[in-house]
Amino acid sequence: MSFLSFTEYLLLEKNYSKLTVKAYQNDLEDFSDFIKDEYETNTINKVNYAQVRSWIVSLVESGLSNRSINRKVSALNTYYKFLLKTGDIKINPLSKHKALKTSKKVQVPFSEAEIKIVLDDLNFANDYESVRNKFIIELFYSTGIRRIELVELKLSSLDLHNNTLKVLGKRNKERIVPLLKSVAQTAVKYLNLRNELEIIQDKEQLFLTKKGVKIYETLVYRIINEYFSLASSKVKKSPHILRHSFATHLLNQGADLNAVKELLGHSSLAATQVYTHNSIAELKKVHVNAHPRSKK
Repeated sequence: MSFLSFTEYLLLEKNYSKLTVKAYQNDLEDFSDFIKDEYETNTINKVNYAQVRSWIVSLVESGLSNRSINRKVSALNTYYKFLLKTGDIKINPLSKHKALKTSKKVQVPFSEAEIKIVLDDLNFANDYESVRNKFIIELFYSTGIRRIELVELKLSSLDLHNNTLKVLGKRNKERIVPLLKSVAQTAVKYLNLRNELEIIQDKEQLFLTKKGVKIYETLVYRIINEYFSLASSKVKKSPHILRHSFATHLLNQGADLNAVKELLGHSSLAATQVYTHNSIAELKKVHVNAHPRSKK
C-alpha cells in the first residue's frame, strides 16, 4: 500500500523531518502487514477500532514498551486524521483511543565533574578521529543540540567569524546558537585535519568518517558512550544525556528558562521545564546550606 500523498503532506505541509516521516511510514507499513496477515485485507483505510486494538495487543505481547507503542499508534492516528481531511474516510477509528500509561523517565544528567573528566582529564590524541570526537562532545555539551541536528550539520553551518552555529531543528526550524571560544578553537583544529583527508565524498557535511563520508547516528552514539564510560557509572550515556546536562547545568547556574528554551530549539516552555527538576534539587541544596534558619 502506498502512503506517498501522506508522506508528502508531512514533509511539505507539516514540515516534519525526513527521519520522522520515515518512522511514520515504517509504522504504517507494520500495521498494514499486520492487518493483511490477520484480517486478509489490503487496505488500512477501512479498519475498525477492534482491529487496531488487536494490533496494539500484539505489540504489547511482543515486549515493546508502552512509550514505543504509543508512538506507533500516534503515527496511525495522524494518518487517519489526514484521511479525514482529504475526505477518504468519515470516521477516525482512533478518535476515542486512550494512550497506554507510561512511567515518567527521570533522565539523570552527567555531573559537571564527569564532564570535566572527559573534556579536561582524558588525553585526546591529535589524529583526525580523536579531534573530531572531542569536537562532537564539546558541541553537544556547549550547545545542547540534538544528535540528528549534529549529524546534519553542514560546513556552512559553522560561522567562526562570529563564533556561531546555524542549526536546523525539528520541522525545519532554524536557530543560531553561540559557540564558546574553546569550542571554536577545537573547530579550527578539526577543520584543518578534515582538509587533510585523502578522500572527501560528502563535501558539504561538517562531520565525516575517516573515509570521507557523512557521519551517522549510531556512530555518534558510540562515541559518546565510549568516552563517558571512562568517566561515569550511569546506566545511560548518550547524546541526549549530554543535551540534558547542558540544560540542567545552565539552569543550575541561574540561566533564564526562556533563554535555555531558545538554545534547545523547543517550541514551548513545557518541553524545557522537564529539565528543571535537577536545578530545583540544586536550589534546595543551596537553600539548606545558606539559609540562616536551616541549622535550627
